[in-house]
Parts: sequence; C-alpha cells; structure tokens
Amino acid sequence: MAKQPHLLVEEGDVHEIAVIPGDPGRVDRIADLCDDSELVAQNREYKIVNASYEGTDLTICSTGIGCPSAAIAVEELSRVGVETFLRCGTCGALQADMEVGDMVVATGAAKEEGTSKRYESANYPAVPDYDALTELVGAAEDNGEDVHVGPIVSDDAFYNESDEYVDDWNDANLLAIEMEAATVFSLARRKGLRAGAICTVDGNLVAGTQKGADSDDELPEKAKDNVERAIRITLNAVTAL
Repeated sequence: MAKQPHLLVEEGDVHEIAVIPGDPGRVDRIADLCDDSELVAQNREYKIVNASYEGTDLTICSTGIGCPSAAIAVEELSRVGVETFLRCGTCGALQADMEVGDMVVATGAAKEEGTSKRYESANYPAVPDYDALTELVGAAEDNGEDVHVGPIVSDDAFYNESDEYVDDWNDANLLAIEMEAATVFSLARRKGLRAGAICTVDGNLVAGTQKGADSDDELPEKAKDNVERAIRITLNAVTAL
C-alpha cells in the first residue's frame, strides 16, 4: 500500500493499537511514560511515534484540533493497520459538580460537528466500542479515579459556545465538550474498528471557566498535572485490549 499523504506512513510502519491525542506535544508526554519509543513520521499537525508499554506495542499519533484533521488520522492509520483508536484528550465540563482534573470516559458523543455528517446521517449514533469503553473505565477505577462515565458533545466552534448552547447541553445531562470524539467514534464504527475516549477536564463552561481563562498557558497547572493521569489510564487500557 502506498505511503499515506498526510501521515507519511505505510503498511508495516504502525501497530494495531493507536493512542490519539490532539496535541503533538502530548505525543512526547505519552512516549516518555512508555518503556521505549521511536519517531516514525512528522508532518503538519501529525506526529507519529511507535512505543511499547508493559510488553504491548502501540502507536501514538497526534490529530491536531477538530474533527476534520482527526478524520484524516483515522482514515490513514486504518489503511495501514491500526484497528483500535483510544483518544486521550482534554474537555470542558458541562455539569456544575465537575472540577478541573476530573476524568470523563465517553459513552457517546453528540454530533455538533460537520465531519461525521459527510459520512452518514446525524441520526446515526457516535458511540465507542464496548471493549474500549469498559477497559478505559476499568483502568480509571484501578487507578483510584472517581471517573465520570456518560455522553459528551463534540463541537466545531470553540469560540461560539454561547450560554444558550451550554444551557441546552447541561439540561441534556451531557458531561463535557471536546472537538474530536464524534468523528473518531463514527469512522471506527463504520470501518468495523474499535474506538474509545478519555478526557481530563480543563475548565467548566457552566461555571464560566474556559480553557486558558485563568492561566497564561493553554492549560492551568492542575489540568497539566492531570493530563499525565489520563495518559497512564489510557496506557493501562492499551495493555488490556
């Protein structure tokens, strides 16, 4: 199979399980917690590293921001051998009792984005694979986390999440908002592959605290620290899958 045009990988370059953070910098953080790692390719928002963790081989690939670039990553990785995708990211809480650093494992994602709708009707569910979901929850509980498990929303417009939108999502008991899961779940389901997602809370939209609102950096210090916890949970789930 020819080398993929955006990820610059071909069959044999990657492993069957991929951890897919959005941030290319988080690829290095994940690799640093593995037993060994090797850079495979880097282009645009995509940084790809092969690693092993407790005897399990995995590929780590950043997807950038949003569903369009995440779809490219899933499409191209699936063409060269990836069968399981675990998103490890951040999210904004939509329920008042959720705090920065809490963990959210998604049981589904509302399609407030346009990419998945180019593949299928908005009526079709964007849901994770059962095994990926249960192993992420199990790994979080084994790590002593008080994990929130439930539906989230994937949205395209980071700066257009109005009070009306937030109130509606809150009333629907959606747990959190992020920008990639709906398309990752939908594409994996359509291709007969596995996908799951765990995100750590970096702000609370109900409380009016959005990412970066109280920090000079993208993430507040508490959220930065807790990203590592989400990474460790994800890696432990990898070993079980």
